[in-house]
Amino acid sequence: MPIPMLHRYLPFLAWPRPTGELLRGEFWAGMTVGLMLVPQGVAYAALAGMPLVTGIYASLVPALVAVLWSSSTRLGVGPTALTSLLIGASLTGMAEPGSAQWVALAAWMALLSGLLQLLLGVVRFGWLLNLVTSPVLGGFTQAAALLIFTSQLPALLGLRTGWHALAVSPSVQHFDLTALTFGLGSWAFLVLAKRWRSGFPAAIVLIAVAAFISWAMDYADAHGAVIGHLPSGLPSPYWPGWLSWDELGGLVMPVLVVTLVSFLETASSAKVEHQQGGTRWNENQDLIAHGLAKMSSGLCGSFATSASFSRSAINLYAGARTGWATLFALVLVLATLLWLTPALYHVPQSVLAAVVVAAVTNLIKPRSMLALWRIARVETVIGLATFALTLATAPRLYWGVLAGIVMNLSHFLYQRLHPRIIEVGLHPDGSLRDRHLWRLPPLAPQVLALRMDAELDFASANALERRVADELASHPETRHLCLFAQPINRIDVTGVEVFLRLRALLQSHGGMLHVTGIKLPVQRRLEAAGALAPGPNFTTYRTDAEAVAALEDTSRTP
Repeated sequence: MPIPMLHRYLPFLAWPRPTGELLRGEFWAGMTVGLMLVPQGVAYAALAGMPLVTGIYASLVPALVAVLWSSSTRLGVGPTALTSLLIGASLTGMAEPGSAQWVALAAWMALLSGLLQLLLGVVRFGWLLNLVTSPVLGGFTQAAALLIFTSQLPALLGLRTGWHALAVSPSVQHFDLTALTFGLGSWAFLVLAKRWRSGFPAAIVLIAVAAFISWAMDYADAHGAVIGHLPSGLPSPYWPGWLSWDELGGLVMPVLVVTLVSFLETASSAKVEHQQGGTRWNENQDLIAHGLAKMSSGLCGSFATSASFSRSAINLYAGARTGWATLFALVLVLATLLWLTPALYHVPQSVLAAVVVAAVTNLIKPRSMLALWRIARVETVIGLATFALTLATAPRLYWGVLAGIVMNLSHFLYQRLHPRIIEVGLHPDGSLRDRHLWRLPPLAPQVLALRMDAELDFASANALERRVADELASHPETRHLCLFAQPINRIDVTGVEVFLRLRALLQSHGGMLHVTGIKLPVQRRLEAAGALAPGPNFTTYRTDAEAVAALEDTSRTP
């Protein structure tokens, strides 16, 4: 098999050969990310309702598979807050969190989502990402971040009872004050550490210190909420058993949204990586790699993974240049699984909540919507509607993003069905502009000069035909229609039919159709239909200047 073909199917073969200098830099970058992987993995497993050790499993095998087959080798692949929330919310009501049935359903979500991504990558359908616009993704992400924040507040504050009981009978007795101190102190430490130095492995330092303090004060023996026992050793192969039809039907929508959202997370990080490296992003190869990673996670009894924007950013910040940095990070995760899980026993759960809250607060950016309002109000409304619907439909969060996609596609179709069609006039600077906006005179008497800034296809063709018919009905003295076709990049069968009807309409009015600036793809299709055949009522021009001069001559001809 040729070398380029091998590199296509086995991308890790194209990695640079390791040198001492390269490996030293990759080692420290990998250690920085690896120190974040373990505490975040455990915290996000709790968010997904999974056994805590599965968060470490999801940080090991899937990350290895992803880095070996991905075109973006510096991404921090593993559990993420958003994907974990989607898993936990989607499975609510289908099983008991942490139970064997819950684990099986989460594993099936990883398998099905991974299989879908793998198929999309193989058939090169990465362009589907364009269906989700920035306002829709922003509205959904901020709503999900707010839901994650509120879901972690009870653990962060050490709340022993529910919010309702606290509201009915406000009392400090509802709180575990030790857990409250751990939670708020940990959150403050993480915030300050990020402001001081974003690349500092604050999470692992926090976990180590909190575990020591908890052990020293016998917090677990005092019935404090701690991580507890985590099994040591590598994950075993896992098969979740077959789904019933009802379970499969309940997972369809969550799997679609997890697939979409997790790959959008990957895309946001991958674009930054490739822009920094001056390389081209191969989204289809990353679909394949992250699909395989999700499937490997499910077969380890864990949950769906994604690319973490924060860990990817820190990997780049730490100076990672290749996938070797990720391999060093995974060595640290492996060491934790083999020997260090007992050290996590005494870590308070409020500290894990602080790790999650510190991560998601960066996603809550209300000012971004205000800035968007000044740019595009309709898209802002779509983003706000996505935000509101995501909150309103919780825990079925997928309805928010799906509603946003539908609204965005509806807006897109409305714009296609109502293209911008202007009557042009000659501006004093020599350019052709909107005659009514700039209050310009007609190009010539008895001339209607139109320009449509859209493709001439099934969506826009009827709008052009209606505009011409209305103009001729309201100005019966019009004898010449000049269509400035330079903006028209494509024409379909409907557009050809409308073009022929316009020729016939002008002929019935005793007038003439002038067309200028036809592009070659459009010209070839019109010629194939015989729509450009010479005739007494039809003429074409190569440039707009030729058309304007000809129309002026026509107006001077008696």
